[in-house]
Amino acid sequence: MRRPLFAVLLLAAVFFMSAAAGAAEGPAPDAPFEPDVGADEGVAIFAGGCFWCMEQAFDEVDGVVSTTSGYTGGHLPDPSYRDVTAETSGHAEALKVVYKTDEVDYDHLLDTFWYNIDPTDAGGQFCDRGDSYRSEIFYVNDAQKQAAEASKTALQNDPDAPSPIVTKIVAAKTFYPAEDYHQNYYQKNSLRYKFYKNSCRRTATLEKRWGEKAGGPDS
Repeated sequence: MRRPLFAVLLLAAVFFMSAAAGAAEGPAPDAPFEPDVGADEGVAIFAGGCFWCMEQAFDEVDGVVSTTSGYTGGHLPDPSYRDVTAETSGHAEALKVVYKTDEVDYDHLLDTFWYNIDPTDAGGQFCDRGDSYRSEIFYVNDAQKQAAEASKTALQNDPDAPSPIVTKIVAAKTFYPAEDYHQNYYQKNSLRYKFYKNSCRRTATLEKRWGEKAGGPDS
């Protein structure tokens, strides 16, 4: 039995309205980041190339409660890994770090960040090339902004630090968690992860840039 034309149009309208409502449920990509943590916790967001490697580095920091690999800093809502690595979304691979503020401070997390990236690389990080692998600090409040800018200035004035430092410091926007298979990848796929990290010469490059500080204060 064929439906009347008005019924077909009505169903189509309902479908598109539902789809639009679903798309509008989440915050826009450029919405200010809203931390959702306890009173004794803080949130930090960093982009340092491959989020698998950044996740491992921050998981080793005492006081860190959790790390989540994801995407932020772009214009595409709810991006996928394919969207981000296609370099059309504007997003970077990033890491959201939840930490206990009475056990570790933001300055310590900044040290961990700097000593796990190559801040002189404007084209990506290590063997991963493209804007989605850029290094960037996403501050969630004014205190983090001031601390991040102070740490960058200190490094720029340090003759022993690598230069020039091209890492940007920007306000945190909506953070989209990456697909489940990316979370804790270095633990769930340890052999593949180690092969990738070694092939990418991440450790060797860090040692070249930072010397004994490579890997951060917890390495």
